[in-house]
Amino acid sequence: MPASLLARLTLGTVVALVLLFLVVPILIVVPMSFSNARFLTFPPPGFSLRWYEAFFGSPAWMQAARVSLGVALATALGATLIGTAAAYALSMSGSRLARSLTVILLLPLVVPIVITGIGVFFVFAKTGLLATLPGLVLANVMLATPYVVTSVLAGLRGFDPAQEMVARSLGMNRLRAFLNVTLPQIRPSVVSGALFAFISALDETVVAIFIAGGQNQTLTKRMFTSLRDEIDPTIAAISSLLTAASLMVVVLASLSARKSSTRS
Repeated sequence: MPASLLARLTLGTVVALVLLFLVVPILIVVPMSFSNARFLTFPPPGFSLRWYEAFFGSPAWMQAARVSLGVALATALGATLIGTAAAYALSMSGSRLARSLTVILLLPLVVPIVITGIGVFFVFAKTGLLATLPGLVLANVMLATPYVVTSVLAGLRGFDPAQEMVARSLGMNRLRAFLNVTLPQIRPSVVSGALFAFISALDETVVAIFIAGGQNQTLTKRMFTSLRDEIDPTIAAISSLLTAASLMVVVLASLSARKSSTRS
């Protein structure tokens, strides 16, 4: 066997094993969600839709799902506005202060999430934002903004600022030049950032454990609380739905990124 073919086979095997290691723990939840058993078991003894019916028929789970979707949508909107404006300002400025601000904006990505949750809890306890929807949205916007900044900064690297300067020299003000010249060209990056902000808010758990409560519990916090009391396949059904939603968002983000690379 030629050495090059052996090397390709070895590389392909390693890649397949790594993918299997990453994907199997996620996919194994899907058949468990269709189990007809009373508890989480694998392989399932039989198949049923009872746990999906239990989820969609439960007012408590539906309330949590509405809270999560509302927070995720508001987070995507807020983080996209703030992150796009911040990335644009950082891209147009070449000062050392701008580089320092970039590090500060990306801090939520590197600080342990538990420490962030504790800090948010004490700040919100002083300001009366605990167990409120505005508090949840503010916390998730803080966590999601780095994703938008990173995505939009990547899009702005392929944009020629001279085009916006030409538009301004022809009479447009800065805002109008940005909306008419810059934004259409970086739209795929903005959309990708918004999608990642949405999915990060939908999946966020740790900070929600600290600050969510009452009628304003997110789906992930209610799942965590439910797991402490009793493990039934309803959790697997919800996990499968969240996985499907995340997969759809990743596909949309990939299509947006491909569109961006095609244009550039």
